[in-house]
Amino acid sequence: MFPFLALLDSEPVDEELLLAVSRVAPVIARSGSTPESTIRYFLVEDSTSIDVNEIITLLDNSADKAIVPLSLAKSLLGTVPPHRLLLLLDVANVSAVSDSVRNAVSGVLLKTSSSSGFGFDVDLVHSVSRFFVGAAVHVLAPDLPTPSIIRKLAAVGASVVIPFSQLTLGSTSQTMINIADAFLAPIVSDRSDGLFPTVVSSDPQGKRSLGLVYSSCESVAESIRTGKGVYHSRKHGLWRKGETSGATQDVVRIRVDCDTDALEFSVVQHGAGFCHLNRASCFGDLDGLAALERTLALRLVDAPQGSYTRRLFNDEELLKAKIMEEADELCRAKTKEEVAFEAADLIYFTLARCVAAGVSIRDIERSLDKKAMKISRRPGNAKPQWLPKAEPPKAELPKAEAPRASSTPSSKPPFDRNGPIQMQTVDISAVSLEDRAKLLKRPVLRSDEMIAKVKPIVDDVRARGDSALRELTAKFDKVQLDTPLLLPPFYPLAPEAQHLDPAVRDAIDAAYSNVYKFHAAQIDGAPLVVETMPGVTCTRFARPIARVGLYVPGGTAVLPSTALMLGVPAQVAGCEKIVMATPPRADGSISPEVLYVAHKVGAHAILRAGGAQAVAALAYGTETVPKVDKIFGPGNQWVTAAKMLVQNDTDALVSIDMPAGPSEVLVIADDTCNPAFVAADLLSQAEHGIDSQVVLVASSLSETMLAEVEKEVDKQAHALGRVDIVRESVAKSLIVKTQGTDIAMEFSNDYAPEHLILHLRDAPAWVDHVKNAGSVFVGPYSPESCGDYASGTNHTLPTNGYARQFSGVNTQSFQKHITSQEVTMEGLQTLGPIVVTLADCEGLQAHANAVRIRLGM
Repeated sequence: MFPFLALLDSEPVDEELLLAVSRVAPVIARSGSTPESTIRYFLVEDSTSIDVNEIITLLDNSADKAIVPLSLAKSLLGTVPPHRLLLLLDVANVSAVSDSVRNAVSGVLLKTSSSSGFGFDVDLVHSVSRFFVGAAVHVLAPDLPTPSIIRKLAAVGASVVIPFSQLTLGSTSQTMINIADAFLAPIVSDRSDGLFPTVVSSDPQGKRSLGLVYSSCESVAESIRTGKGVYHSRKHGLWRKGETSGATQDVVRIRVDCDTDALEFSVVQHGAGFCHLNRASCFGDLDGLAALERTLALRLVDAPQGSYTRRLFNDEELLKAKIMEEADELCRAKTKEEVAFEAADLIYFTLARCVAAGVSIRDIERSLDKKAMKISRRPGNAKPQWLPKAEPPKAELPKAEAPRASSTPSSKPPFDRNGPIQMQTVDISAVSLEDRAKLLKRPVLRSDEMIAKVKPIVDDVRARGDSALRELTAKFDKVQLDTPLLLPPFYPLAPEAQHLDPAVRDAIDAAYSNVYKFHAAQIDGAPLVVETMPGVTCTRFARPIARVGLYVPGGTAVLPSTALMLGVPAQVAGCEKIVMATPPRADGSISPEVLYVAHKVGAHAILRAGGAQAVAALAYGTETVPKVDKIFGPGNQWVTAAKMLVQNDTDALVSIDMPAGPSEVLVIADDTCNPAFVAADLLSQAEHGIDSQVVLVASSLSETMLAEVEKEVDKQAHALGRVDIVRESVAKSLIVKTQGTDIAMEFSNDYAPEHLILHLRDAPAWVDHVKNAGSVFVGPYSPESCGDYASGTNHTLPTNGYARQFSGVNTQSFQKHITSQEVTMEGLQTLGPIVVTLADCEGLQAHANAVRIRLGM
């Protein structure tokens, strides 16, 4: 966040003022004004004055961001990345912003007016910033912002936009504010002397750190005004870097750190270097590309005539030949070491070409930055002279003779929404160990990025409790709630419960009975008592976790099965407080099916909220929501990230059931399988989402049988309502061909699937070979759907390979185990000397003394 942004509101612009501002703040120009190298944002106030293509052209030409009105933002959805768009809004139009628009921009420029009575209304800005969670909020008002206003806005995560007509390099007055005063307003030193720790980095050398110094308000103001490196010496006061040594600095940019108590000066360093030891940096000499650039620059000047380096600089054809030679060798390199070696050679000669032409690494970086900022894309075709010569077409094999399997997943034609729905095929006997390891991998889950996104939501609920819950539910679920918590009775007195279908109620009763029976058998009841030696008795006993939170996904979906799978073991274990959390429906109600399950399992409350805000409320508690000790249940990536965040917060003191990822199934099938059954099992997972992981391990299946399975997959998929989702998930799914069930089982154990289905001859005998799986479905009449709903096992299972170290949710997930020991006098006489010896060995005298004092040793 910048302390302020500057708006070009008049022409001509004072060049000295423009350069000074650009050192500390982004400059905003209105569309249609003369482009300047210092312009970073452009503002579109009238959507009729410019079209979408013109905006893309401006962004292609290196503008950082476009600030556009709501009507134009809607036209740019999906075309311009969110980090390149800001939304221009009047105060009155904030409520008109839809979720799709809000998610398609990186921030908002809020225009207020004195006549509206708002101006710099900090409370109003704060409410807007809560609506645009995680986005930048900038405020443009006709009034002159004072340093105090800038500080208050910064405190709520917002910054001001100051017209150039109100900025000055002179003293702040009633009509103008000094650039340095505006920049320094929100910065607070944590030092007793009021100085700001300042990191100095080299702009031409990739922001490499040169050293650590200190700045004062006076020195920063001088640097902004002159563009030179000016700092504050703790011994001598104002310090103009290089004034006596000649090692001066040109300031490119001054930035504030995230805590607004430290600065970074990005500079171009002249002379011998930054360090007083005449080195480039206080942290040692240059290395990497910067060192190579310096070496080549020196050789350009003093390389002896006739030397290889001098010939490279003087003979363009020789240098061209070396670049072409090294590029060819890089393309032919195979191993990681070869690629690194050949790439280094190519970079050496490429940089020699650049140094000879007066091009620096920083020039190359600027060009790369421009390419990275392009919105429009080139076709990406190579020039004809670099394409391989076309070979005559090969005779096409008859279809029956075409190879079916390869060492890696078979290549697919471009995604065709009207074509057959097919899986990829790989023969495990033909793959390398490296490729086999790739087959076991799941999609990368960028948990760090998601945690950063949910943290503001979690922090808001933690700080403001029910108020934040109500606001976030209104924002994300579009539901206005008086209170987020529902209390019993949930059935049959709740109005929603009257709409429960009797057939569904009977099905829930039957499922509840089965799940309860199986989980009641798991209870760890009687204590474990062992006498380890005469007079020494050790005991382990179980106690229920007192307060548990059960997250049941909901909203448009109805998931009573998840409420059962979490609620029954909590009930069996004897948890003192069971709090369910589920997103409300559009009218604020909870589905009658979930209400009925809550009644059956004895839930003490239902939190009508979903997402990260529900997880935060369960973890920390609010005015009405009880804090829990452990959170269970599946959810989307927002829920998963929030669970991971709170379990690592020692203030929350909450644990979670397990990490979560996309749903997955692995089916092992041999020649006894029914192809229609196998296909149905694969599709039952594929319909969960496009990221579902679906694998068929074919144990010595004939080509004919495999073709039958694929035919059934295509046939059954086309009959499903979620066929579009299935088409995408199946296209990324695998058929792994193996020779024999032993090899198939070995692959499955390495994969560690959430669900494992065995379509095998004598399937029960193979269960003993299973080492890693969430739940196993044995034989042709055990579809995974039974476990999902009503067989009795739990469907909350480890995904993403975590079945190697995690169990699925079970009764003992809701219990904790405590140990005790009782030692008699006789027992201590035997055990005591052993304890004393070990305590003395570890140097823990008090430990040993606790025994000695009892034995009189």
